Amino acid sequence: MESFKIAVVAHESPVRATRKNLDTTVAWVRKASEAGAALVALPELGITGHAGHRAMVETAEPVPDGPSVQALVELARELDLYICAGIAEDDRGIHYNTQFVVGPDGFVGKQRKVHLSGDEYFFFRGGTSLPVLDLPFARVGIIICYDNLLPEMARCLAVDGAELILSPHAARFGKWPSTPAGRRQTVRDVKAQWTRVHSCRAYDNGCYVAVCNAAGRSAVGLKGVEANHGGCCMVFDPNGDTVAQSRATDIRPEMVVADLDSRLVAARRQSTCFNLQTRKPDVFGALTRATA
Repeated sequence: MESFKIAVVAHESPVRATRKNLDTTVAWVRKASEAGAALVALPELGITGHAGHRAMVETAEPVPDGPSVQALVELARELDLYICAGIAEDDRGIHYNTQFVVGPDGFVGKQRKVHLSGDEYFFFRGGTSLPVLDLPFARVGIIICYDNLLPEMARCLAVDGAELILSPHAARFGKWPSTPAGRRQTVRDVKAQWTRVHSCRAYDNGCYVAVCNAAGRSAVGLKGVEANHGGCCMVFDPNGDTVAQSRATDIRPEMVVADLDSRLVAARRQSTCFNLQTRKPDVFGALTRATA
C-alpha cells in the first residue's frame, strides 16, 4: 500500500431519479478531486436509490456496460482518480445490489451484496464472491451495508490481501424525525453503531475501513413506503481508531476527506502476534456450517 487521500461521501439518492442521482455523484466526485482525493467512495445504491420497493430495480443497468458506469468511467479518466459507486445492476434480467469501481483506465471491478437484508430479498439476488481489487495505491475490498455485520466478510478480504475496506451503506431507520433534536439523535446513533462495528473490523484485520451512507428520504412519493437514511461518513485506521468523521449534527449530504498512511497498515500487520499471521484456520471448520 502507498499513502493516499480518500474522499467518503454521504448524499441523497431518491428512487426513480437516476439522472439526478448521477448528476449528484458527478458533482461530489468533482469536489473530491479538488480536495486531492485519489479515491472517492459513495453510498450503496447511490445512483438508482434504495427504498425497499420495486422502484429500486426499475432503472437497473448493466455493469459495466450501462450508461451510468460508462459516464463515471469518463469522469474518472478526466479527473485521473478512482470512483466507487452503487447501483442496481441488471444482469440479463436478474438484479443485484452492486458497488463498482472505475478508474482512469476504465472499469476495475464490482462487488455484489451477498447477504440481503429485510425486503431486499424480493428485488435482488445475492452475490457469491468477495473480490479484492488492485488499485495503484492499495488493495481494496468492498462490503455493502448489512454484509458488514458478518465479520467473516472482512476477514476473507483481509486474508486475500485487502488493505482498505470500503463500506457503503443505505442504512434505513424508522420514521423521519420531526424535530432537529430527533435528527441529531439519529446521527449520534449512526456514529455509535458504526464505531461499534467498523472499528472492530479495522482492528481485527489491520486495515483501513471507510464508511459512508445515504442521507435523507429516498422514497418520497411512494405510497406507504418509508425509506429514511441517516447520512454520516467515518474512516477507521488499522488500530481501530477514528481518523475522520462527519461534522454535521443533522442529517444532510457531506464529504469527509482523510489521508491514509501506509505505515500504519505495515506496522499493525508486522506487530508481534498479529492475528492474521498466527491464526490456525484448520480449526475454523464451524464457520462453513449453518447455525444449528
